[in-house]
Amino acid sequence: MIFALDSAILMWIQEFVRNDALTPFFVAVTRLGDKGFIWILISLLLLCFKRTREAGVTAILALLLCLLVINLTLKNLIARPRPFDMIEGLIPLIERPGDFSFPSGHSASSFAAAVVFFRKLPRREGFWGLLLAALIGISRLYVGVHYPSDVLAGIALGAGLGYLSQRIGACIAERRQQVL
Repeated sequence: MIFALDSAILMWIQEFVRNDALTPFFVAVTRLGDKGFIWILISLLLLCFKRTREAGVTAILALLLCLLVINLTLKNLIARPRPFDMIEGLIPLIERPGDFSFPSGHSASSFAAAVVFFRKLPRREGFWGLLLAALIGISRLYVGVHYPSDVLAGIALGAGLGYLSQRIGACIAERRQQVL
């Protein structure tokens, strides 16, 4: 049932949403999420300023957790084929990723970092992170390389790992205070 719904949504996007005006935008947005590039860059920039350093460190931790949990563990345990390999007529708009589909690593890393930014930075700045994370998740559907359930799972797991990284940071800070 989930496969049928996922497939129907992707084919609907391909048939009725994709167009020459949106395609360059969504391809560019999906590229921002490649290997967590934009999130690593933002996190490194945040490390440069004392006021935002904690957010940068926490986001890097969240991204490392995503790498371990999502990309190195879950994708290989679940081993879900990509939708373009399973749905006849679905045409990916970017080169075919070589790893498995579930969960979406782009969505997970995006929401892991964005949740950290939303919780650690002023709300306005955090909002823009969440918006970019959502666009990256949507872009994975638009370009035809993930099922909707991959993206939703990536969002949930990424947000959870972002929150977990904050809890780990808080525990470390608390222990540091006890030692001092």
